[in-house]
Amino acid sequence: MLIELAERKIIRILDLVFVRKELDGTVSGIQVADLDGDGDLDLSVFAGASSGLLDDDDIAETGGVLEPGSSAGILVYENAWAAPLASALRRGGGQLVAHGRIPVQALLAAVDAADARSAPAQSASVDG
Repeated sequence: MLIELAERKIIRILDLVFVRKELDGTVSGIQVADLDGDGDLDLSVFAGASSGLLDDDDIAETGGVLEPGSSAGILVYENAWAAPLASALRRGGGQLVAHGRIPVQALLAAVDAADARSAPAQSASVDG
């Protein structure tokens, strides 16, 4: 799905690194484009996906929250659709005053709560 979003130019991948924490606690990171670690690009769609925004501190911080024997990916991306919109708004005199992101878990909880409110109420009948 990530490749599809990049190919469709919906997002631009700026950085993508996988972090692995070994059972002994050792943490390492690899660029996803170099899957076999030989220094050569394996997935051309990720060419240039190393903006320099991620560094060894980010890898170490990610490794600090991983359980031994697990791995994670760190992705930095740009919503490519947003730049033309932002430019048009600025040309029209608009100004960004705030921005933010809704955590996925908060979004899922809100959807679940909305579903629960819209579900038909169960009614009990009593024969008398």
